[in-house]
Amino acid sequence: MNSEYRAKFNEEFSVEKYDAMQRSIASDFDYKPTFRIGETPFFIPNDLKEQLIEASQQVIDFIQKDEFLALTDRALELNRKVPNEDKHTTFLAIDFGICEEDGNVVPKLIEVQGFPSLFNFQMHVAEKFMEAYPFLGDLTPFLNGLTTEDYLALLEKVICNGLPKEQVILLEIEPEKQNTKIDFYYARKDLGIPIVCVTELFEKGNQLFYKDSNGKAVLVKRIYNRVIFDELDLRTDLDLKFDFSKSYDVEWAGHPNWFFRISKFILPYLKGDYFIETTLLSELESIPEDLENYVLKPLFSFSGSGVVFHVKREDIEAVKEKDLYILQKKVHYKPIIKSPDGMVKAEVRILAVWEQDAAAPTLVTNLVRLSRGEMIGVKFNKDKDWVGGTVGLFEK
Repeated sequence: MNSEYRAKFNEEFSVEKYDAMQRSIASDFDYKPTFRIGETPFFIPNDLKEQLIEASQQVIDFIQKDEFLALTDRALELNRKVPNEDKHTTFLAIDFGICEEDGNVVPKLIEVQGFPSLFNFQMHVAEKFMEAYPFLGDLTPFLNGLTTEDYLALLEKVICNGLPKEQVILLEIEPEKQNTKIDFYYARKDLGIPIVCVTELFEKGNQLFYKDSNGKAVLVKRIYNRVIFDELDLRTDLDLKFDFSKSYDVEWAGHPNWFFRISKFILPYLKGDYFIETTLLSELESIPEDLENYVLKPLFSFSGSGVVFHVKREDIEAVKEKDLYILQKKVHYKPIIKSPDGMVKAEVRILAVWEQDAAAPTLVTNLVRLSRGEMIGVKFNKDKDWVGGTVGLFEK
């Protein structure tokens, strides 16, 4: 896409540099990430950058509509409602497949989440690439003119809200077992906040506490929530000493309700050049004859679980809770990144944060996933190189 940087990167690339970069990441916490890190950044040209910004803004415009809360109340009814919801989401992750339509490159919205992504890791993986390839220092992973210092200050503001760091916790289910724990480690390093398992949080009256390394009970004033209820509901073995459905004197950085409100639930309502034809199964008038051109997706799953790529009529007929599934038209990802032995597909996740009293979210950085397979995702890219998670770099 950005031919100048792509040519120079490919010329300078070596497996030795790639392995050294991975060792550098692993050395930060004596831990190697369990997900695959791609060999290359995605050099995003200005025209595609502007499209991604325009498409993201159209998603934001929809979320800001006066009727948005009433429209998405149904999403909470279908799942659960946590008390003390704030007036807007804290985080946005907006996924676009880089596709081809009528011979043109166009980003197409695949998914949107009102939930945090790898906000800390993405900054550091960009730095690791720049250390390995110094000429990349001319580029940036950030949007809106942010520097590294600006970005960290903004991230700290939205996550910590000026509260004492020991009273702001990153909350997750068994964080040491999560694939994303490298991001937790960087969050603790960058922001100074502790990582707490849901089983370590306990209530006293309407307050929540955890015990620090000295066994002292520490009052929790704000929760940076990384808990996915899909996973929590399956973990009946966990001994929780608090209840998500109760009202506590605590702030949320990423209130759980926004995970459901801003999700695949809103995709059928989004219309325009950047959006894909999507229908709620309960509103499907008839099953299309050309099902090979569709994907069946559960509304509230995470990381692609439950998606049926090769849809059959019986798959649709077998769905009992049709309010919880969508049928989405397939899009054609364009192999766009030149590797040493072929072209690679890309999906770009634009990341945004929304300050408490701000009128709108701020687009801040990105995450990119590379694929040679039929779909983006690990199971479609086993035993392949130049695939996996990486970062997009923009011209400053």
